[in-house]
Amino acid sequence: MLSIGLIIGALLIGLVLGYLVRRHQHRQELLAVQEQAREIIAQATAETKQRVQKIHADSRQETLAYQQSVKDELTEQKTDITAREQRRLQREKLMDQMAIRLDDQTEMLDEHSQANRDQRQAVHLLQDQAEELSEQRETTLADQAGMTAQSAQEQVIHRANLALKRDRDIEVKALNDNAEANAERWAKDVVLSATESGPQDLPKEHLEHSVTVPNGEIRSKIIGREGQHIRLLETLTGTDLIFVPDDNSTLFISTHDPIRREIARVALTNLVASRRISANQIETQVENALRDVNHSLWETGEQTVSLLHVGWMHPDLMKLIGRLKYRTSYGQNVLLHSIEVAQLTGAMAARLGYNTRLARRAGLLHDLGKAIDHEVEGTHVEIGTEFAQKYGEDPVVINAIAAHHGDVEKTTPLSDLVAAADAISGARPGARSESVEDYISRLRALEQIANEQTGVAESYAIQAGRELRIVVKPRELDDQAAAKLTQEVAQQIEDKLTYPGKIKVTTIRQLTAVEYVGDERKKHKKKKKKAANA
Repeated sequence: MLSIGLIIGALLIGLVLGYLVRRHQHRQELLAVQEQAREIIAQATAETKQRVQKIHADSRQETLAYQQSVKDELTEQKTDITAREQRRLQREKLMDQMAIRLDDQTEMLDEHSQANRDQRQAVHLLQDQAEELSEQRETTLADQAGMTAQSAQEQVIHRANLALKRDRDIEVKALNDNAEANAERWAKDVVLSATESGPQDLPKEHLEHSVTVPNGEIRSKIIGREGQHIRLLETLTGTDLIFVPDDNSTLFISTHDPIRREIARVALTNLVASRRISANQIETQVENALRDVNHSLWETGEQTVSLLHVGWMHPDLMKLIGRLKYRTSYGQNVLLHSIEVAQLTGAMAARLGYNTRLARRAGLLHDLGKAIDHEVEGTHVEIGTEFAQKYGEDPVVINAIAAHHGDVEKTTPLSDLVAAADAISGARPGARSESVEDYISRLRALEQIANEQTGVAESYAIQAGRELRIVVKPRELDDQAAAKLTQEVAQQIEDKLTYPGKIKVTTIRQLTAVEYVGDERKKHKKKKKKAANA
């Protein structure tokens, strides 16, 4: 019994001791785990603080950059508002001056009117006296000459008419001879003096076709996830956006529409400046760019009309004039070309005594159709003529637009002046980038396409390549074949060549039979035949 009690006591003591040892180990492990957890928490807290600080710093930089861009934009808007206010004040001042001048002129006209009335009364009195004296003289002459006054008057008038006709014919012949002898010299003098003193040099603006991206981060934002942003930009602007392979910082804008290209350029420039590129921001910037570009078109047209002093013009026409700023013809800016033609036409008209304001207006609007010739069917001459008629332009201006390339007959001298000024501006050295070799090659290419067809006798490219005339062999091709040939040549030009505007293809087929009577060879053959029969 004693041994069993000892064993039980030993077991209990062992259990207690084991429990105590195990508890001590658990405490040690718990302390170690707690210490490790504190270290992990401390490390995580430190890392979190660093990230928060970095995020705050980046946010502060972006906020400062955005604030600076907003300040710059506000500064530009204030400058624009100040400039417009100055223009408005200048116009008000000018209107006040004109009102004062009109009042002075009105008073002067009233004085002149009163003086004219007094003079008319005096003239009427003198006329009455003269009529009385004339009646007395006619009565006295009729009594002395034995002839009525009407018979004497008819005889005097007849003799005077004969003398005047003879003198007029001599004077007209002398004037015609003098004009023919000096016409070329006068024309050269007018053109040279107008060229030297007429046009004013204006600064050339190079139209940008690309946007510079500052870094890879902005480039990635422009492209977007899986190209979403750049596809959205292409859809909204109607352009193709291409990064240059050798230069990832240059984004090229590809389109044939210069207005769309400008809208895309303005929108991309604003997006790059703001550095906030998202789908909503892209839509907002494209809408703002569209509004700004449309306002710029109207403002450019208004400034041009004001510069040339051509009088009031419909706002739609001024907007079309502004579109010419983004249009080029053989490398020459069409707006600068139109301004130069207007100034040359006005200078020549002034030297010839024509209406200078109407001349400048015709010169400014002569290439109006080029503003939308890529959107509307027809040549720029047809489009410009249609718009000028639609907005009620003067018939002189309409004829100058329609006839400056010789498509219709010139009915006024101003049409000839516009055509001459157009040729001078386009032929000026450095005005157009197309060389003489390229120009001749383009004309030869047109003629070559026609000459390769069967039955073609000869072909001519005229009007600077705007028209191709084909002369066919009438014995080889009938009328239907000639019409088919015209369609085939037009289709080949469409497929093979790059050409500006619209080209007119005209096929001419004419059979002319000629026979001579009295030919010496036929007479000789007849004589030989008679001799043989005899």
